Amino acid sequence: MRATPQEQFQQLLQTLRAALRDGEQFTVGFSAEQSQFIRFNHAKVRQAGVVSQASAQLRLVDNGRQAEQQFTLCGDAELDQQRLHDALKQLRQTLPLLAVDPYLSLDDSAWQSHSLQQQALPDPAEVLALVEREAAELDLVGIYAAGPICRGFASSFGAFGWHEAVSFNFDWSLFHANGEAVKANYAGQSWDAAAFVERLRLAREQLAYLGLPGVLLKPGSYRAYLTPAAMDEIAGMLCWGGFSAQALATGNSALQRLYSGDAQLSPLVSISEQVSGSLSPAFSDEGSQRQDLQLIAEGRGLQRLVSARSAAEFKLAANGADSYESPCALSLAPGELATADILQRLGTGLYISNLWYLNYSDLPAARMTGLTRFATFWVENGEIQGPVSTMRFDDTLYNLLGQQLEALTAERELILSTSTYGQRQTGSSHLPGALVKAMTLTL
Repeated sequence: MRATPQEQFQQLLQTLRAALRDGEQFTVGFSAEQSQFIRFNHAKVRQAGVVSQASAQLRLVDNGRQAEQQFTLCGDAELDQQRLHDALKQLRQTLPLLAVDPYLSLDDSAWQSHSLQQQALPDPAEVLALVEREAAELDLVGIYAAGPICRGFASSFGAFGWHEAVSFNFDWSLFHANGEAVKANYAGQSWDAAAFVERLRLAREQLAYLGLPGVLLKPGSYRAYLTPAAMDEIAGMLCWGGFSAQALATGNSALQRLYSGDAQLSPLVSISEQVSGSLSPAFSDEGSQRQDLQLIAEGRGLQRLVSARSAAEFKLAANGADSYESPCALSLAPGELATADILQRLGTGLYISNLWYLNYSDLPAARMTGLTRFATFWVENGEIQGPVSTMRFDDTLYNLLGQQLEALTAERELILSTSTYGQRQTGSSHLPGALVKAMTLTL
């Protein structure tokens, strides 16, 4: 019988401990997935398959020096053990060539963490039948990915963590005959056919609006509503070092002024790293237990993400952040705006479904620039008038989520990472939509 991912990891760990020499320390990370992928075009299956893979990330430490190597596991115990020994041999040859790492910091506690989130997913045939029934006449293009993701960690100090979670992510677009498109997503850990049908209904409704005559806007400031998907793009930019202790200590964070107390956001804005209950493991790639953190409280910078290395370099207390110090489960607290009231509260302005190609135009000022994408509509007196062509915005976070923020929606959307680069990811965000009094469009 083929070993389970956890048994595979335990076998690897047993071999590693037996091969360790005096004076050596190790950490080892484990990643695995069993993923069903289905690609759609014109609402029909164009490609389907299963990806089963596993890999290990070994770090060897000796005399203040450290080196890492990643290797793929195949499930054959003998061959996997040989790959482990080969990695050890190469790391032992590399270590003497390296300088002593002044910021090497290892968690020497024997912590234990075990999490199994094994909700049942629908049979792929059920998903296909639902798509066929609800979207047969639509030009639906997208990818459905589902299955268990496993993460493990162990150290020579006795720490051991195991995380296994089942999830699905259906990312699709509906194309109009005129070439315009509506982008939609349904993701989570518990499949609800009725919820998917509702998402599809809303996307179909927006698709009809794309057939209306286009509205041409001049550059300027406009009242706007940003959906959770659009907010996810802004949140993603903030994750690029915004909350990082290392970036804040070196002046490379977009939230420098917020954390120094020179600026603040709207009191409506409270952002946390909500690891508990999320798809992400409760331990970092560096071997520390992750914590739920209040990053921003009522518009003011509070905690930051501190990795073990940053803790050693800047004399801070580590709080379980990964080496890249980016949120893995970002959560923006909800507001009081009912979803049913969005268009009426917007009145006249922009309904922005998606943003893309974001970047910083002025990092210290937290000024972002990017483009509207897919279904962006002009609304007058609470009614959609027609689609707006792609436009560029350029505005600061202190405007969008600061003095210009009017309301956040009471309902939030769980957005799971759609990245499959190398492997499916466990990152997520839980976000409301945002109504802003003014958003600056430059062209």
